[in-house]
Amino acid sequence: MAYFLAFLGFVLLILLHEAGHFAAAKAVGMRVERFSLFFGPMVLRRQIGETVYGVGTIPLGGYVRITGMNPDEEYETPEIEARAYGNQPVWKRLVVIGAGPGVNLLAAFVLLVVVYIALGHPLTTTGGAPISSSTVGEITVGSPAQRVLKLGDQIVSVDGVRGDPQRLRDVIRSHTCAGDAHVNGCQATTPVTLLVRRDGALKTIRVRPRWNSAFKAMLIGFAFAPKMAPNGVIYSAGQSVSTMWRVTASTVSDIAQLFKAKDRHQLHSIVGAYAITAQYIAAGWINGLYVIALISLSLAVINLFPFLPLDGGHIFWALAEKARGRKVPLVVIERASLVGIALIALLLVIGLSNDISTIAHSGFGPQ
Repeated sequence: MAYFLAFLGFVLLILLHEAGHFAAAKAVGMRVERFSLFFGPMVLRRQIGETVYGVGTIPLGGYVRITGMNPDEEYETPEIEARAYGNQPVWKRLVVIGAGPGVNLLAAFVLLVVVYIALGHPLTTTGGAPISSSTVGEITVGSPAQRVLKLGDQIVSVDGVRGDPQRLRDVIRSHTCAGDAHVNGCQATTPVTLLVRRDGALKTIRVRPRWNSAFKAMLIGFAFAPKMAPNGVIYSAGQSVSTMWRVTASTVSDIAQLFKAKDRHQLHSIVGAYAITAQYIAAGWINGLYVIALISLSLAVINLFPFLPLDGGHIFWALAEKARGRKVPLVVIERASLVGIALIALLLVIGLSNDISTIAHSGFGPQ
């Protein structure tokens, strides 16, 4: 299920990106010939008006074909030629090209706001001490609790006693070792009976506490999670912007440090990104939304690099035309585009190489 949800997440990001280009092109009067989810020959297609909508055979992206993107195109009628991309004012071209990354930036912002609202913040007393809930929030490795409790379990009662977390702790600590001995690790003579709500069902669990000399108490090895309250929208929006800025700076830095072996090994292709996304989704919906937001942000940032065939390359040459006051010779653009093609090929080769190495050794997963 996690891999299916990861696939849907990637499809949604592709659709949002291409829908940005599509909607902007339609809004400024350009002629959109094709809207395709995925590359390659279309296995599903339907024409509505002047646009063919379809699904390709190669699930590695998508595209919107706008008349006039290729300077060598021949036009059937003067009306079509007038609406061609290359014949539009610079500002219209900037709007159309910038809309794709722009939608991805907006999606990343919204998803991160949702994540920070959902994460919430711990409630505290007037003295600043955290207020505990009745939910298991931490389990000590190697403790008796590790064998019987799970994160997220709700402790309903202890030895039939209900109450706040402190009262439940007191009941556990009332158990003693044989002869009331205080020897580190000694086991209680009688087990604690826990009534636990897990996945909506009540479950009775018995476990023997042990004396912990560091805490000077009988413990079974778990801690209650703090009570949480949702973060406000304004606070969450601020955290979203902060995260986006940090990740953007990191992404640009990682690309700039591409030729350093240590940084190069952290780069992954679509294969690795997909596997990592599935792992995060399996760890919880908040983790899933978070990583999808970061992928959407990275997609926008990388697309804005000023090299063709990336969106940033189209933006760069449109601005260059505006600065010159006339069109840039096609031969100059074609030669310069070789830099972008080489960069994309290099990123793909390094990413796939790292993915193969990771799969062969430790595998993917949240780090």
